[in-house]
Amino acid sequence: MQPFIPDTDTENWHDFEVGSRREIIALLRAISDKKQEVRVAARDGGAVYTTSILDVDGDAGTVLIDRPLDPDYERALLSGDVSFETSLDKIRIFFGTEQLQASLHDGKPALKMAVPASLIRLQRREYYRMATPLTNPVRVTIPMPPELGGGVAVFPLADISVGGIAILDNRFVLGDTMGRDYAECRIELPDLGNITTGLQIRNSHDITLLNNNPNRRLGCQFIDMGRGAAAAVQRYITKLERERNARIAGLG
Repeated sequence: MQPFIPDTDTENWHDFEVGSRREIIALLRAISDKKQEVRVAARDGGAVYTTSILDVDGDAGTVLIDRPLDPDYERALLSGDVSFETSLDKIRIFFGTEQLQASLHDGKPALKMAVPASLIRLQRREYYRMATPLTNPVRVTIPMPPELGGGVAVFPLADISVGGIAILDNRFVLGDTMGRDYAECRIELPDLGNITTGLQIRNSHDITLLNNNPNRRLGCQFIDMGRGAAAAVQRYITKLERERNARIAGLG
């Protein structure tokens, strides 16, 4: 069963699907150990409540969750497909099951399900937005439409996330039209090569740099990004995080 993602703004959520049984069990155990709240919803929308994961048994392939006190909720959840949403280290986690069963945990009522075959680990744009280097900046090449002069233009990135990028347009050539799409944009990721993706402008802010020069910061969402490109972006973010952590450790 595919997890149900009711409100995500990421069309390519399948790029973040986890299919490794070992990794799924590790993630669910981490959620349980940190006592993260888990939102449970019947697929038909008839029951929604907050619970927690009580236990994950990798050998038996089962997950135990806390049982709702309301018997009507319990009946609704036992009647069919159920979706779960939680977070771990600011990353949204989605998974689902086609069947919950009444069970016990340490002698107390619980609900049992099979370890899901897959889950979604979705890093949303507001999380893990990493600043890109100021020296030797990452650059994006954007094909310009005829009404903006045609040709291509190159812009430095201000930051990058799994959902998009922020670019600096100091020549104010892109305009600030919300929702405007730019296709076949090329981002040069150091040590990882070039990726191609569509970009959609989602927000715009005029700023003044430390040297008093005006600039425009455009927040852009990735659109029509392939699986390989999304994986390369994630690897680059991981690389930036490791470099930042190394610098912090060195200062310490």
